Amino acid sequence: MNATLKDVAIRAGVSRSAVSRTFTDGASVSEKMRRKVEKAADALGYSPNLLARSLTTRRTKMIGLISNNFQNPIFLTVFDQFTRALQERGLRPMLVNLSNEIDPQNSLRMMREYSVDGVIVASSTLPPGFSKAFRDQGMPVVHTFGRNSSAPSVHVVGIDNVECGRMAARTLLARGLTHVGFMGGPEAATSTQDRQAGFAQELHKYPNVAYDFSYADAYSFDAGRREMMRLSQNNPAQAYFCGDDVLSIGALSALRDCNFSVPNDVGIIGLNDMEMAGWENINLTTIHQPIKQIINSSVELIIAMLEEPDISPEVQIFPCGIVERGTLPPLFEGHKNNTE
Repeated sequence: MNATLKDVAIRAGVSRSAVSRTFTDGASVSEKMRRKVEKAADALGYSPNLLARSLTTRRTKMIGLISNNFQNPIFLTVFDQFTRALQERGLRPMLVNLSNEIDPQNSLRMMREYSVDGVIVASSTLPPGFSKAFRDQGMPVVHTFGRNSSAPSVHVVGIDNVECGRMAARTLLARGLTHVGFMGGPEAATSTQDRQAGFAQELHKYPNVAYDFSYADAYSFDAGRREMMRLSQNNPAQAYFCGDDVLSIGALSALRDCNFSVPNDVGIIGLNDMEMAGWENINLTTIHQPIKQIINSSVELIIAMLEEPDISPEVQIFPCGIVERGTLPPLFEGHKNNTE
């Protein structure tokens, strides 16, 4: 049978309350007492029952980590870094896969059942109202990769997707191209809408440049490949902002199978700068998203909210930058001269 708190107290020759205080964060206990209790606990193989303790402290140290895009390889990095960051701070992640669900009610019920201390929604596609549903129920919540807003209803940590669209457009214009395209993820996704909006805003300044829009039905390799196969059948653009690296890699696969040379016939720029984008056989020009900084900031914010739940919602936006690799043609000579 597993050793109990009482067993440790008897072996250490102390009270049960002394054992309890030793294993309670922030409780008052002398160093001598702590060493005595820990020695007894180690000898007996005792581990405190954290779930039982939560009944007293009203803290489970569990953080709900909710997402809906497990098909995208970038989320392997996201989940790895989130779980590490939470565990390093003594918190335990509870992972929830939404699949195609956009109604928060099932997730709300699950978070209540497990009495999580807070919630992180890690998604660039869900509307702000999804995260707000948790705040309305009194749960500390952070929307990571959420939509930028001047009046946020919940805490948001991420990037300015509209500016990323502008950045992609400027990068294509610097190549002297006259026909470009935006191939986004699902049309209903907030990230798709904002990236397209910024792309169109920048290109609207150049009436001599033709541009068009299309959408993949998911942020996935297969969806990107299907959409680019369709586009390749009829006068494709000279280059595309695909709105996401995994879409871009699917598009590259389709272009090569359709005998288009990249970047000579069709260029591609993505967004995220996931590890795979830098592989030699992919070598994708993309927009770098500072995922590690975003995740660390999200975790620090949720911890702050555990102590001060009424902190007014704020938006933390991290800058992005172009990573030049091999899927776009070289800079237009006139642009080079203008920038020298």
